[in-house]
Amino acid sequence: MVTMAFRRRAQRRNNLRALLYLSPWLVGFSIFFAYPLISTVYFSFQRYDLFTLEPVGLLNYRYFFKDDATWTSIKNTLWLVAVMVPLRVLFGLGVAQLVTRLKAGAGVFRTIFYLPSLVPLVAGTLGFVYLLNPSTGPVQSILGAVGIQSPDWFGDPAWSKWGLTLLALWSIGDLMVIFMASLLDVPRQLYEAAAIDGASAWQQFFRITLPVVRPVIMFAAVTGVIQTLQYFTQAMVAARVASGATDSAGSVFTPGYPDQSTLTFPELLFEQGFRDFAMGYACVLALVLFVVSMVFTVILLRQFRGFAEEEA
Repeated sequence: MVTMAFRRRAQRRNNLRALLYLSPWLVGFSIFFAYPLISTVYFSFQRYDLFTLEPVGLLNYRYFFKDDATWTSIKNTLWLVAVMVPLRVLFGLGVAQLVTRLKAGAGVFRTIFYLPSLVPLVAGTLGFVYLLNPSTGPVQSILGAVGIQSPDWFGDPAWSKWGLTLLALWSIGDLMVIFMASLLDVPRQLYEAAAIDGASAWQQFFRITLPVVRPVIMFAAVTGVIQTLQYFTQAMVAARVASGATDSAGSVFTPGYPDQSTLTFPELLFEQGFRDFAMGYACVLALVLFVVSMVFTVILLRQFRGFAEEEA
């Protein structure tokens, strides 16, 4: 009996010690994740404008399926996911492959491609909209000299999302560095053996390079999807600058210019919550974004687990 009582006390001390060590994480998790998440779920069933609180049941959720702006933002965001993310992965891998194979000037090209990713998002977007301006931009001045008229990248609904995609490809340096680190880990002996066997450059890429860097490609693709689902700053700044909106009194700017072609899901969430003060509906949008992002996170973890099991 004395031994059992001693073991129980020792176990309680170990549990208390573990809770003490975990307390910083538990406090942070409770304050910055659990409480906001529970509050978001609660407010999603309310009509809340920061001043009044009125229970409305599932009204906000029903409105989610009826709001045309919601479906427009979903289509735009999915377009960016389907087009921007694969192009960024392919372009980043191609640039990394090019830089790692250069025998002279590799450091210069690596710096040139990486520098745009260091530019703040707002400043980079402002500069990009100016460069691609079809009336006053230097790009059109150069193309006009050879008789080419560039499209209105950020003023035409047919080209606006492509303009944002070009902006994303311009700041490809972060992905390039990740792919370079992976490519440099590929054993050179494999390429030498393949070259002796007569394998072409394409065969070497598909049979040697691609299998080795596949986990990094999956990581870049899934994290790119998660980031694109939260795409906000570039679309908001580009639309505001292209529309000519100002911060003067009485001016009104609606995200998504031109013609809601750049309205993303996070922009709609921001507009509903902080301009229209429809906090209840904004909480519904936030929960949808959270669930979708969590789904892709689970996919990412499972893919990594599968790669680990294959390598083992």
